Amino acid sequence: MTTNEETIVMTPLWLAIEENLLALEGQNITEENKEKTVQKLVGELDGKGYAVSKSGIKMMALRWALEDMLKVGRPMLKDLTKALSELTLEDLANPCHASYRVTDNLGKTWERVQKTDRRDALIQMFEEAKLDLLVQKAKGLDGDLGIRLLIEETVESPVILERMGIPQEKLDQVHADIAAEIAARNKVLSLLETVEGKPDHEKVKFLFSNDIPEDLIIEVAQIAQADIDKAKKAMEEELKEQQRLAEEAAAKKKAEAEGPALEDIPMDQMAEHIYAIREIQYFSDVEKEIRTMCEQSAIPKAIVDLSFSDPDKFDELEKQCEG
Repeated sequence: MTTNEETIVMTPLWLAIEENLLALEGQNITEENKEKTVQKLVGELDGKGYAVSKSGIKMMALRWALEDMLKVGRPMLKDLTKALSELTLEDLANPCHASYRVTDNLGKTWERVQKTDRRDALIQMFEEAKLDLLVQKAKGLDGDLGIRLLIEETVESPVILERMGIPQEKLDQVHADIAAEIAARNKVLSLLETVEGKPDHEKVKFLFSNDIPEDLIIEVAQIAQADIDKAKKAMEEELKEQQRLAEEAAAKKKAEAEGPALEDIPMDQMAEHIYAIREIQYFSDVEKEIRTMCEQSAIPKAIVDLSFSDPDKFDELEKQCEG
């Protein structure tokens, strides 16, 4: 049966019969009006394309289902629907297995529900029940956790888009985030191969040095928080020591660049430095420029400072050098 060249998948006849019988619930069906009810059902099913009136086998299937309902006192689909509604996600972890458990129980009352020709449709019903529960759970989760849950449960993308009411761009972003997280985990695994066999605190230091966040170290490397804290403390101490050494080196370099204190400079060298400063002052009277040229000429900073802070004393020192 096709429409606009698209195939329409029809509900199996047995299930269509049960759906129609469920719609009869509450009606008083007696031996006197039973045949009238059968003909009414035949007309409804024929109208849906099942051609029951043209098949003796289909007519028998309808009559048997009606007899079973009258015998039990309720439609089979009512019991099946109730059983489905009582299942949890844990029960439906494997829809196929769940369908066998439920139909085994229903079969005590409804023998025909266990027929092999009903198996595929029943499994589909259980899969749909699981999907309904998954979507219900997903909609109750914060942020993207619901979408992630459905992706993890291998729900198809079109179904996620429809049931969660999200645009394609949103789903693409979540997929991209998941891919990035997987890549990050793979990076950790690759780095761990480099430090295989080493103590945990060394692994932590190595991973931190490669910009691996703490949560990934715990998750992927399976390293305890206490070991991570220990490694972090050791790294902080190392960093402090490195900073101390760097400060010492910088101070030493600065002292070397500034040269000796004024009282430590021999008079002959003092005379040379003063002469050099006078030459520089001849070319410029801008302090910044003078200081730069003095530094380039390796003139001790103490003498340069004196020339600006106390010019009179500088002149006096110059005279002392001249003898």
